[in-house]
Amino acid sequence: MPAFLYAKDHILSMVLAEFVVDNIAALINWGGYPLLAVLMALESMIAPVPSEAVMPFAGFLVYEGRFNFAEVAFCSTLGSIIGSIISYYAGLYGGRPIVEKYGRYLLLNRHHLELTEKFFQKYGDRTIFVSRFIPVIRHLISIPAGIGRMNPIKFSFYTLVGAGIWNMFLAYVGYELKNRWSLILEYSQIIDVLVIAVILTAAAYLIYRQKKK
Repeated sequence: MPAFLYAKDHILSMVLAEFVVDNIAALINWGGYPLLAVLMALESMIAPVPSEAVMPFAGFLVYEGRFNFAEVAFCSTLGSIIGSIISYYAGLYGGRPIVEKYGRYLLLNRHHLELTEKFFQKYGDRTIFVSRFIPVIRHLISIPAGIGRMNPIKFSFYTLVGAGIWNMFLAYVGYELKNRWSLILEYSQIIDVLVIAVILTAAAYLIYRQKKK
């Protein structure tokens, strides 16, 4: 990539990160704990709300004495659970009909639904837990869990544990970084890009194999 294009993309990325950070910080300052829960609910769905911007700032507010760590843990994890359950039932009741009706345009069929269901019945617990720590994936994983009809109690439990640990880790890092809490979002963007690249590569390979068959 030419140097000027790389510099342009880097500047745009920094501007976007600063915009997200400033607005989320302002929202949490204004809305307190209830809005923290709402933001984390959105983060657990498809909404573009990065936990790397929300939770570190909450940790910074704990450092300043304006938030309490226990309440941050409770509200953020409650939001994550609510958002994940909404996505789960969206996949359970809406995902399957969509795949059955329009799946052929995405090279999906009823067989893939059966495979998804078997996968989440067998590996759903560890998949949900681990996915809570993976960028991009954690926003989406609840929908295929619903499509795969994973046991809702197991889904809720492993979401609670995984999301709770992740939220508290980010809050603690924000607490330790203090005024530099926004650095987490900048570095996490690099990981996000890598994860998206891997997902797109894997999707392209699967489509290629499907067409070849």
